[in-house]
Amino acid sequence: MSKPVPERYQHLRRFAFGDSPALADELVELVVRGIKTATCSTEDEPNTSAPGERWVVLDGRAEPRCVIETTEVTYRRFNEVDAAFAHDEGEGDRSLAYWRGAHQSYFGRLGRYSDDMMLMCERFRLIEVFDDVRVDPKRETLA
Repeated sequence: MSKPVPERYQHLRRFAFGDSPALADELVELVVRGIKTATCSTEDEPNTSAPGERWVVLDGRAEPRCVIETTEVTYRRFNEVDAAFAHDEGEGDRSLAYWRGAHQSYFGRLGRYSDDMMLMCERFRLIEVFDDVRVDPKRETLA
């Protein structure tokens, strides 16, 4: 069991990436390792953010893993997402082709996909990683 969220972060909203525990674990691990620095969602999801807002990110068991801070929010259509944003999302081989395939599948599972759907594209920075008693030999240390 992980340690509780420090008092200074108790007031923050909490969320997990993705639509399954496995995907939440995979994506939060990319954040903790400093690889994932961006995310996107449909423009009407309740977890819209603004620059300067901080969030507690949960893993697939709803345990808090880290705090991120939004640095940029832009709105663009699915087919307008560029290679730089796809790279910053940090998934797969970080290519635009991988991003499109993975996100078409994800938004399709939600019943929301279209080439011209509007997305909230968010960049963020990692503020703090919470101590975790689980040991993952693949986990890298942040520089």
